[in-house]
Amino acid sequence: MTSIWFVAIALVLNLVSCRGVDSEPVSKQVSSASEVEAVAVLSSTEGPTVAPDGSVYFTFGGITGGRILKWTDGPRRETQPGLPEPPGRVEVFREYGASGLIFDAEGRLLACERGPNRDRPGVTRTDIKTGRVEWLADGYQGKRFGGLNDLSMDGKGRVYFTDRPPMKPTPDQTGVNAVYRLDPEGTVAQILKEPEIERPNGIVISPDDRILYLIEAHIAKGGAKLVRAYDLKPDGTVTNGRVFYNFAPGRSGDGMTIDTQGSLYIAAGLNSSRGTTETLDNKAGIYVISPQGRLLRFIPIPEDLLTNVAFGGPDMKTLYVTAGKTLFRVRVDVAGTPR
Repeated sequence: MTSIWFVAIALVLNLVSCRGVDSEPVSKQVSSASEVEAVAVLSSTEGPTVAPDGSVYFTFGGITGGRILKWTDGPRRETQPGLPEPPGRVEVFREYGASGLIFDAEGRLLACERGPNRDRPGVTRTDIKTGRVEWLADGYQGKRFGGLNDLSMDGKGRVYFTDRPPMKPTPDQTGVNAVYRLDPEGTVAQILKEPEIERPNGIVISPDDRILYLIEAHIAKGGAKLVRAYDLKPDGTVTNGRVFYNFAPGRSGDGMTIDTQGSLYIAAGLNSSRGTTETLDNKAGIYVISPQGRLLRFIPIPEDLLTNVAFGGPDMKTLYVTAGKTLFRVRVDVAGTPR
């Protein structure tokens, strides 16, 4: 693997007051986290996940290109006065990119990707030691997926992932916004699809395997900008869909993770307009939402466009955030899950 070094400066932030999407100002529900640190500066970061050895895998350059990178923690050095290098180092793990990433119980890397030639959207599994890639699913009922975005796993090893078609799907593509379940034996089942859902993005399963959370991120005027919750049945199907948390009219969430107490950590909001119908009502940061759908705290991130989050560290209390061109980390009070 090729080593790449990037210059980044630690950013220590005071938590600021700003209006969130709940009925109360976020300043009344501030996070106990006191430091946000940039550990790598790249381009268009996405999909962080933490390996069993503590290293962080993430992508940059977008799902239509780029690479999968590996960040390993280490000491911070200062090559010039006042110009510290970032802690640890970044290596290229794979020469083509992906979107959502997650490690399974055996330490293998699962990815939502488009393939080395950008023409094969699917779920892959990579052996970290050998680099061997297995394609677990690349279509449904004889048609190719459109553009896989994010994935999560339950306690039975079943993988749940979101698929969004391109603007002009080809006849051999599924052509619908949908959520799928991939069972350990390789069977793919479609468990949600439009018009029940609009534009699925991040997805996560609760620690007790009873709830499936789904982010809707439809940037069109009047489009769903919210988090849905579904009761997850033992057979892997869902029922009782409801709106869990609404970000409208601001930017909805992108990716999310969940802690051991069942609270969601959602990368959402904007600090400046990106020319869509999304308003600036929600500042860019991590929105921590309780299992009851209440905003518990807000962690501001100094980037305009957050993409995803993941827990790591020996105690699972380090939150890694991909946002814009940067990989950040911040300490939190409650241990997270690898989901």
